[in-house]
Amino acid sequence: MAMKPTSPVNPVSDITLLLEGMSNTGFQGRKLGESVRVWSDMIKDPDCTILLGLSGAMIPGGMQKCLIELVERNYVDVIVSTGANIFHDACEHIGVRHYMGHHHVDDGHLFSQGIDRIYDVFAYEEQFRNVDRQIADFAGEISPFHGSSAEFIQMYGEFLLRTHPEGLSLIGSSVRSRLPVFIPAISDSSIGIGLLMARRNGVRVDIDQIADIDEIAKIVEGSKKTGVIYIGGGVPKNFIQQTQVIASIYESGQKGHAYAIQYTTDAPHWGGLSGCTFEEAISWGKESVHTPRVQCFCDATIALPLVTAALINSGVTRPKRAM
Repeated sequence: MAMKPTSPVNPVSDITLLLEGMSNTGFQGRKLGESVRVWSDMIKDPDCTILLGLSGAMIPGGMQKCLIELVERNYVDVIVSTGANIFHDACEHIGVRHYMGHHHVDDGHLFSQGIDRIYDVFAYEEQFRNVDRQIADFAGEISPFHGSSAEFIQMYGEFLLRTHPEGLSLIGSSVRSRLPVFIPAISDSSIGIGLLMARRNGVRVDIDQIADIDEIAKIVEGSKKTGVIYIGGGVPKNFIQQTQVIASIYESGQKGHAYAIQYTTDAPHWGGLSGCTFEEAISWGKESVHTPRVQCFCDATIALPLVTAALINSGVTRPKRAM
């Protein structure tokens, strides 16, 4: 068997060349470099619809501008997120900030001061509750509403852009780019808390989560190919993964996601890996045997800035795709 030798990585200042060099090394450095190559292939493939699954505390962790760049450069076409990420994104849009804290701290003292901790990031609970109230008030403005989470977030994003035109957010960029943002577990977040507050005030806003499944499945069924990128895993990952199962039920001609990348710190031997390994997913038809697939075991707050910078620096471009 002919084997390709590894190459010592050259620590150059060009981030694209650095990651390319890392793809010829070993361990997770190689996987990080390979992920750039596979993502670039997705971007260059005119037939590929790219779906991004977003979990973990990525907005509090400082990943907002990376995600905005991915949207504005058309490096992704659809986002499926936890409600928490989108809530924190809305907070940043209206000026509610997250602060550098520390993980070695007296959490009882933080509680007495009204400070919430997200590992080593701090935020003020009362400010979050003000955003909960704003969401409840917004729900009252659009009541009665019945539709998917993507429809709701589209309307909420338009509201944020209208009321805070100077704000910067992933939601705002997604609205401007006409990119759908699904939150399949929207009740498991402060957005859900805000909507509960609205409901107890007699407001009628119903997020139809089955409509979410139908809408994203139709996007996949209507695509020639799909590529998937997962930041973490959990509900966003499986929600995207199951679209290929739905496509097979309705015989839409899909044969599993054509490209697949995941950045995670979960391990497969505990029976999860935030929605199983890509190899395991082949048995379900979620990926094909021939799918270029990379699972990089790395903190996403390390991987995402490096990969985003490498893609931008490479000069790869992509026109906006109609969803």
